Amino acid sequence: MRTDSATEPGHRPRPSRSGPPRPARARRRTSAAVALATAASLALPLAAHATPVPASAARAEATTAVAVVDAPLVDYVNPFIGTKDDGNTYPGAAVPFGMVQLSPDNGHNVGYDYDRTSVRGFSLVHLSGVGCGLGGPLPVLPTTGPVTSTDYGQYALGFSHDDEEASPGYYRVGLQAAAGTIDAELTATARTGVQRYTFPATTQANVLLNAGQALNRVTGSDVRVVDDRTVETRITVRGFCQDTEPQTIWTRTTFDRPFVAHGTWDGETVIAGSDAASGGEGRRGAYVTFDTTDGDLDVEAVTAMSYVGAEGAAANLAAEAGTFDAVHDAARAAWEERLGLVRVAQGAEDDLRTFYSSLYRSFLAPNVGSDVDGRYRGWDQEVHDAEPDFTYYQNYSLWDTYRTQQQLLYLLAPDESADMALSLVRQGQQGGWLPRWGYGTVETNIMTGDPATPFLVSAWQQGLLAGHEEEAYAVLQQNADGVPPAHSPFNGRAANVEYLRDGFVPHEPARSGKPGDYDLQHGASATMEYALADAMLSTMARGLGHDEDADRYAARGQSYRNVFDPRTSNFRARSADGFFVGDADPAHSDGFHEGTAVQYQWLVPQDVPGLFDLMGGTDAAIDRLDAFFAYDELVADPARVASEVWVNGTYDYYGWETYNPNNEPNLHAPYVYLWTGQPWKTTDVVRAAATLFTDGPDGVTGNDDLGTMSAWHVLSSIGVYPIVPGTDLWGLTTPLFDDVTITLDPEVFGRDSLRLTAEGVAPDAHYTQSVSLGGEPLDRAWVTGDELTAAGTLDVTVGTEPSAWATDPASSPGAVVPADGTVERLFVGATPRQPVLTPGGQTDVAVQVVAQGAGTSSGTLEVTSDGAVTATTDLADWTAKSDGLPATVEGTVTLAAPTDAEPGLHTVRLVVRDAAGTEAVREVQVVVSGESWIAGAFDNVGIGDAGAANANLDGSGAYLLRDLLADLGAVQGLELTVPGTDLTYTLGAPPAGAPDNVAASGEVIEVPEHLRSARHLSVVGTSTHGTHGGGLVLGFADGTSQSVDVRLSDWCTGSPEPGNITVAKAGARGDRENVQKIGCGLYATAPVAIPDGKVLTSVTLPDDERFHVFAIATDATGVAPAPQVEVTAQARCLGGKVFVAVRALNTGEQPAAIELATPYGSKLFGDVAPGANAYQSFATRAAAAEAGEVTVTVTTPDGEPQQVTAAYDAAACS
Repeated sequence: MRTDSATEPGHRPRPSRSGPPRPARARRRTSAAVALATAASLALPLAAHATPVPASAARAEATTAVAVVDAPLVDYVNPFIGTKDDGNTYPGAAVPFGMVQLSPDNGHNVGYDYDRTSVRGFSLVHLSGVGCGLGGPLPVLPTTGPVTSTDYGQYALGFSHDDEEASPGYYRVGLQAAAGTIDAELTATARTGVQRYTFPATTQANVLLNAGQALNRVTGSDVRVVDDRTVETRITVRGFCQDTEPQTIWTRTTFDRPFVAHGTWDGETVIAGSDAASGGEGRRGAYVTFDTTDGDLDVEAVTAMSYVGAEGAAANLAAEAGTFDAVHDAARAAWEERLGLVRVAQGAEDDLRTFYSSLYRSFLAPNVGSDVDGRYRGWDQEVHDAEPDFTYYQNYSLWDTYRTQQQLLYLLAPDESADMALSLVRQGQQGGWLPRWGYGTVETNIMTGDPATPFLVSAWQQGLLAGHEEEAYAVLQQNADGVPPAHSPFNGRAANVEYLRDGFVPHEPARSGKPGDYDLQHGASATMEYALADAMLSTMARGLGHDEDADRYAARGQSYRNVFDPRTSNFRARSADGFFVGDADPAHSDGFHEGTAVQYQWLVPQDVPGLFDLMGGTDAAIDRLDAFFAYDELVADPARVASEVWVNGTYDYYGWETYNPNNEPNLHAPYVYLWTGQPWKTTDVVRAAATLFTDGPDGVTGNDDLGTMSAWHVLSSIGVYPIVPGTDLWGLTTPLFDDVTITLDPEVFGRDSLRLTAEGVAPDAHYTQSVSLGGEPLDRAWVTGDELTAAGTLDVTVGTEPSAWATDPASSPGAVVPADGTVERLFVGATPRQPVLTPGGQTDVAVQVVAQGAGTSSGTLEVTSDGAVTATTDLADWTAKSDGLPATVEGTVTLAAPTDAEPGLHTVRLVVRDAAGTEAVREVQVVVSGESWIAGAFDNVGIGDAGAANANLDGSGAYLLRDLLADLGAVQGLELTVPGTDLTYTLGAPPAGAPDNVAASGEVIEVPEHLRSARHLSVVGTSTHGTHGGGLVLGFADGTSQSVDVRLSDWCTGSPEPGNITVAKAGARGDRENVQKIGCGLYATAPVAIPDGKVLTSVTLPDDERFHVFAIATDATGVAPAPQVEVTAQARCLGGKVFVAVRALNTGEQPAAIELATPYGSKLFGDVAPGANAYQSFATRAAAAEAGEVTVTVTTPDGEPQQVTAAYDAAACS
C-alpha cells in the first residue's frame, strides 16, 4: 500500500489512506437543495463558479479544445430506459433529489412496467430501480363518466406508447377514457406534483384521488374535501419486500378552478356529495368533477406532500405552487444545469443518450425529507427543526449506493452529499441505530452486512462530515460493536455476537429475526461485508485518534480469511459449529446474498494483495479473473460475452461462475485487474459491460437501485472509478469519450473544473499508452481524489494494443488494511446437530475439528456421554495444517443405545484441545426416540432441513424446518404434550427425507392396545393451501362408530382457526434449497371426547389430502385396562389322579365371555354375568403333574379380548 505523502509541485499533500483525513474543507452553505423549493427558484443557477485558477493549474489545463455537446442535454435523456425487464425505473416527473416523483402506476409492483397497457393513477413517490413494491401513495387519475368503481385496478384507463412521452421533469400520456382521450401531463417541484389534464368536452370530467391504495400496504387513510378547490389526505403505509414499521404522509391538492361536484368512497361504496371518509385498511378516496362543455378543457392540479403533518403539506403547497408551464420550465432548467455538470465530447447519438440518461438517474435519490420550513420527521417519529444551513434527506439504498453513487455525488453535488451524510447520522441518532436500507422515516432491514459504514467513512474521507466527525464515529462504533435491542425495529449487525466471538457470521438459514433480511441466513457474504466495513472504520478511527479502536477494527478487517476454505480454495459459509457447509462448488455455495462465492470472491477491496495470496498468488488471481470474465472470448466479441456469457437476468443470482453486471457484489470486479499489473483488461471488461446500457426500455443492468448501476456507468464512462469504498482511491481506465469536463464546486475543490481527455479513443484504439495528471506523467492506474481534483486535468494517450503503462507491481493500489498477525481459534461440532437413535440402535455422526492458527496445529478430541447412550470416536488425536486459515479435520462419533434405553433426550459432550491448551466444547443432544403409532400410514415428507430440499409438504417444494421445530420444543421422537392439555403424542422420527405425516385420504389406523384407555384425542398436524379437514371417524370395540368434524389451519396462516391449538409456529420455512421468511407451523385440534363406556379401537382419517396428520395425541395412561376378572388355579388329587381346577370371577359391570385354557384342555363360558364364576376342573389322567400356568381370556361386548394368567403348583397323588 502506498502511504507516502510526498508533495508534487502544484499538488496538495497526498494523504495516507490509513491516517487522518484531509483538513476539513469549507462547505458552501447556500440553499442549493432548498432552492428547489419554488418553481421560480428552480430556474436559478446552482452556483456561479468564478474562482480564479492558479497559474500552475492553468498551464496544466492548456489542452486542445474539442467540440462538446451543445444541444440541450435534457434532450439526450430517455426516462423510459429501465422501465422493462425489471430495471424498475419510472418515467414520471421529478426534480433532482426531490421529495415528489409524480409518475404513472400501471400494475407493476414498483409502479410502471413498459409492457403494460393501462394506467391506474399518477402517484407521488417512486424510487428508481428498487426490487420490491413501495411508495405509490395517492394515485390520482382523470376519468370521464359516472364514478362507480373504487379499485384502481378496475377503473384504470388504457394507453398506447404512441401517445406517450417523457423527459426530465415532464411526462405526458393520452388516456383512453369513455368520453374520449384525456391528455395527462405531469411535472414537479421538490415537494409538489403538478398535473394538467385536458379532457374531452363532458359534464363528467373527474379526478379520482385514491387514498386507500398504493404500491405497498395502506393500513389507514383519511380523505377530506376542504372546499370546492381543495382535497386533503392522510395516508399510513408499511412494508418493503417484508413488513416494516408504519409511516404517514399528508397531502394537500388544489385545483385551478372550482369543481362542480364531489364525493368520497369507502370500500365499495361511492357516496356522492360526501366530504370525508376515514378508516383503517381498505379502499378509500375522493373524486371531484368538472364541466368542460364550455370549451375550457384543461384542469390543473397541484399536490403537495409532507412527512411532518397536514400543516407542512399546506406550507409546501403555498411555497412551491405554480402554473404547469412555469413549473415545467423550472424543472427542465434545473435538470439542464445538473446534467451540464458533466459535458462530454460530441459522440454517437446512442452513446450520448445512454450516458446522460444514466447521469439523470444518478440524481434521483436520496430525496429531500424536510418541509420548506426545514422541519422533518426523524426516525424517532418526532418532528425536528432543521439545523442552520442543513437540508434533511431520506431514502438510502445503502447496500447498493455505497459502492458508486455516493462517490459520484461527492464529485458533482458535494453540498447535497454533505447533507445526505449528516442526515444518515441523524437517522442513526434519532432511530437508535444506523439503517441498512432506509425508506422515508423507517428502516426496512433490506439486504445484509453493514453498508452504512463504508458510506459514512467515504463521506468522512471526502471531508463531507466536517464538524460532525465524532458524532458520526459514535453511531458507527455503536453499530460495529453491538446488536440492536429486541424492542428496536433495526436488525443492524444481527450476527455481531457470533462474529465478534468466532470471527465469522455463521450460516444459519433456518434462523430468522426481525422483518427484513437477516445476516445469519447469508453467513458467508455477511462476514465479508462486516470485514470490509470494519477495515474502513479502522481508517476513520485512526484519523480521529482512536488508535485502540483502529487496531481492533483493522484486525477484524481480516475476517474475510475466516470464511476461506483452503480445501476448496474458495470462500464458503460456516455453520455455528465452525464447519464449512453447503456445496463445495463455488457457483452453488450456500450463504451468499444474491450471488455466488465466485462473484463474492472479489469483495475484499481492503486487502486485495492478501486475497491474491489466498488464491495462490497474482498469476492464479489473473487466471481466476480471466475465467470469471470469459476474457479470451470477450476480446473477440465483447457484446456477445456481456449479453450471453455473463449473467444476463436481473434475478439470476445463483448457479453462475461468471460476472454478474446486474447486481452489486461484484460491480467493482473489473477494476481488480488494476492490482494485477494488467490494467488494459479493466478497460476491455468495462467497455464490454458498457454495451449493456442501451437507449431502450431494457437498457439498464438489473435493478437500477437508486442510481447505483447508473453511477457505475457514468464513472466507468469517464474513466475514474472508486475502487475501495470508504477510501478516497480512484481507479483509472480509458474513458469512453474523447473529452469530459466536470464542473466542480470551487469552494469545496479549490477549482471549478476537472477535464479528462482520451484523444482518438475508439473501439479499436482504447488501450492506455500513458497518462499525465496535471501535465505530469503518472505511472499508476489509481489516484487519490485530492490528487485528481487538485491536478484539474487527466490526459490519456490511447493506442490499438496494450502497453507497459501501470504494469509494474509497485504501481498496485496496495492494501488499506494489510494482513497483520494470525488469529488462534478452535471449533468442534457434529452433524446432525440432534441425531436420533432407536432403542438398540446405532448411528454415526460426522464430527469436525476446525483449527486456525500459525503453521500446523494438533490436539485431542474427548467424547463423553450421560450414560444412557454410548459414544466413541475415531478422531481421538488430530493434526491440521492451518497457516492462518481455518483448517478442517474430519472424523466420526459412533452413538449406540441399549435395547432397554428409555426414550428421551440425552447429552454427548465433545471436548477438543490443542497442544497450547486451547479448548472448545460442543454438547450434542441425542434423541432416543419413541414410536409413533400412526407411522405405518405415513406417506408424505413434511419436515426437512434448511437448504437440503429433502421434504415437500405442500406439493410445491415448501416444508417445515426440523431445527426450528426442535428449537420450539417440537422434537421428533420425544413424547410431547399438546399445549394446555394432558394429551401426549410422539412425532415420527424417520430418517431425513422419509415420510413423517399422513396426507389424509380415508386411512383406517388401528389404535394400539395400550392407548385404548383414552378418553380424549386430538389430531396434531397442519393443512396446506387453506384450512382443511372433515369427518374423523372413531371406531369402537362394540362395532359402533362416531364421526367428528375436525379441521386444521393452513400451516402458514397468521390467524389459526378457532379451537386450533398452536403446537409450534416457526418464523421461516424451507422452499426447495432456499429458506423463506414465512411463519409456518403445526397445530392441534381441540380435544375430542370419547363417549363414556366406549373403547377406541380405530381412527379413520378424513378424505382430504391437504389435511396433514403428524400425530394423534391421547390422554391414555399407556397401560391396557385391567381385565374384569379374578382367576385362581389349583392342582389337587381326586381318586388318585391330579385335576387342575380353574375359577374365574367376573368382577366387571358387563357380562363377559370367559375362556379357561390349561395344558389339559379348555372350556368357553359364553355369558358370565357380573359377580358370577366360570369354573372347570380339568383331568390330567395322571397321578402326578408338574407346576404349570392357566390362561383366562375375557371378552366384553364393547372391548377387545384380554388375557390373564395364573400359576398352579405341582401335585402328586399317593
